[in-house]
Amino acid sequence: MKKQKRLSMRKIREILRLYFECNLSYRAINRSVKASVSRCYDYVQIFKSKGLTWPLPEEYTDEVLEEIFRPKKQYKKKKAIPDWSEIHIDNKKKGMTLFLLWQEYRETNPDGYGYTNFCSYYKKYVKTQEYSLRQVHKGGDKLFVDYTGHKVPIHNLNSTDIKYVEIFVSCLGASQYTYAEATWTQQLDDWISSHINAFEFFKGVPQCVVPDNLKSGVTKACRYDPDVNPTYQELAKHYGTAIVPTRSGKPKDKSKVESSVYLVERWILAALRNYKFYTITSLNQKIKELLFKLNRRDFKKMSGNRHLLYEEVDLPALQPLPEKRYELCRWLINKTVHVDYHVEIEQHYYSVPYTHVGKKIDVRLTSKMVEFFFNGSRIASHIRNRKKWHHSTIEAHRPKSHQEYLKWTPARILNWAEKTGENCKKLAAKVMKSRSYPEQGFRTILGILRLSKTHSAEELEKACQIALTLKSYRYSTVKNILQNKANIFNREAKKQNPFVTTKHENIRGETYYQLKEDKYAYRTNIDEDGATKTIWND
Repeated sequence: MKKQKRLSMRKIREILRLYFECNLSYRAINRSVKASVSRCYDYVQIFKSKGLTWPLPEEYTDEVLEEIFRPKKQYKKKKAIPDWSEIHIDNKKKGMTLFLLWQEYRETNPDGYGYTNFCSYYKKYVKTQEYSLRQVHKGGDKLFVDYTGHKVPIHNLNSTDIKYVEIFVSCLGASQYTYAEATWTQQLDDWISSHINAFEFFKGVPQCVVPDNLKSGVTKACRYDPDVNPTYQELAKHYGTAIVPTRSGKPKDKSKVESSVYLVERWILAALRNYKFYTITSLNQKIKELLFKLNRRDFKKMSGNRHLLYEEVDLPALQPLPEKRYELCRWLINKTVHVDYHVEIEQHYYSVPYTHVGKKIDVRLTSKMVEFFFNGSRIASHIRNRKKWHHSTIEAHRPKSHQEYLKWTPARILNWAEKTGENCKKLAAKVMKSRSYPEQGFRTILGILRLSKTHSAEELEKACQIALTLKSYRYSTVKNILQNKANIFNREAKKQNPFVTTKHENIRGETYYQLKEDKYAYRTNIDEDGATKTIWND
């Protein structure tokens, strides 16, 4: 029997966090991480049975937790569920029958439903299409977020350029208390900043946030197991909330915010249609004024308004804001550690312990720091440096007696370069001398040596000689010289002997202007007094 697919350690940690820190029920955790209630319960019970306490110590890496939470149960493989919406559409086509649709289903799923069960489940699906589930939201439970499809123009004072900005909208489920703001884009930085501003506007944090499946929030959309953006997940961890993405293509999952989007477009954006804005700050100030009026507009079918309902139902139930505001960060996943034990981040090289050479690590970027993680544990951190093509190296990260790394020594690199020629060896020595540590030049030298695969050793040796003359000890310099070798090599040859010319049939040669026996030929005589006399032929 095929084993059930394991959850990643990141999701298991999220289950434990939501249970112990957020005090969520197993069903609420199920909606957040898209794992079954029983699996959430099993992981929590295993955690308790091992006598562990939350938060986990740093020594409990993903490898240690993998041994603790290794699943023991095996579940029977479920039968493939047909896409009833497609079947329902196809069944309406002329000449189509359920039996034919069932045959097509069984061709791709031999172990699927029989014809009787197929028809039975299809009839149940058809009956559900005429009804809509009315959702009941508790105070402080959910915050729905989305963007409007309407964009607002921002004009440039000094030109006719126009930029269109996005409108972020969020609302609480119970009171539908609404927040809106303008942002330049829907990218990650603006997406995270809008959430922080929304939490501060609502003066608290809900139990969970329900976003759409845009890339800034959900890296990989899936109905059953979506992958939340690591930065977005870290925001939720900082504020003690959970991320519960909607199903793809199911707007009813966030009907509250769809309604708020409609209200913002009707009562705010429509009211601003005749305004001309030159800064996004002035636009947000006007949105804030109209938002104040919107939240205090009386309901039509019940007494009160959104603001009163928010103060009565949502505000008391919201979690308090953390003492420290979330610092925006960005995650880079699966970065490879190079042979020189450095990782390139935004055209700058940062060192990590040399024992991680060749491994995949995760990088966390903030405005001031760069942190490196392997299997969930931090292995290095640096102050962020924005100098391009420079190195930030910690002495403790350099290798001492690692046998594998000892193969890469300056002496061995020079021996390889010497096989090409003396100029290549000199250039390799200059490259290593120009770096803080010789190892930082290994990659440049190896790139230069690999050029011998596409060029002859003589050409590479000549290119290295020219690079030494130019005092440019970079891979790109040697590569450009070889790519333009015809022009550069000829230019160098002319510098050494400017009178040497290439011989071919179109060159007239030095004898072209010798005396000829015709009426235009002449010769020059010098008499005894040193005077020059020209004598033309008759």
